[in-house]
Amino acid sequence: MTYKIGQVIEGTITGIQPYGAFVSLDGSTQGLIHVSEIQSGYTKNIHELLKVGQQVAVQVIDIDAYSHKISLSRRTLAHSFVQLSHKRKRYFTNKNKKIGFQTIAEALPNWIEEALIFIEEAQL
Repeated sequence: MTYKIGQVIEGTITGIQPYGAFVSLDGSTQGLIHVSEIQSGYTKNIHELLKVGQQVAVQVIDIDAYSHKISLSRRTLAHSFVQLSHKRKRYFTNKNKKIGFQTIAEALPNWIEEALIFIEEAQL
């Protein structure tokens, strides 16, 4: 059977690796669903979503003309998308502390003095 990009096919999961799942499309053709194409959003563990022997509907998203490798996707067939939770913005420093350019301006003369002393000692 010849496959075309955009075609939706039923296949059977034949193997699962950390980077994706292998799908048997027919007796002689296999494709790969990359981990990023399993579902929208982040996929922490493929084994929670897919099992070997499971029948899945997949869409052909790429066919390498040279190696004839077929890239598949389940994400493109999903009707609902995983919403990423809104994460609270984290600051490198504590915004309640009075740290900023004013503090740097106050410390700069001391840093310059220390650097000059270090240079004088290095020349001796």
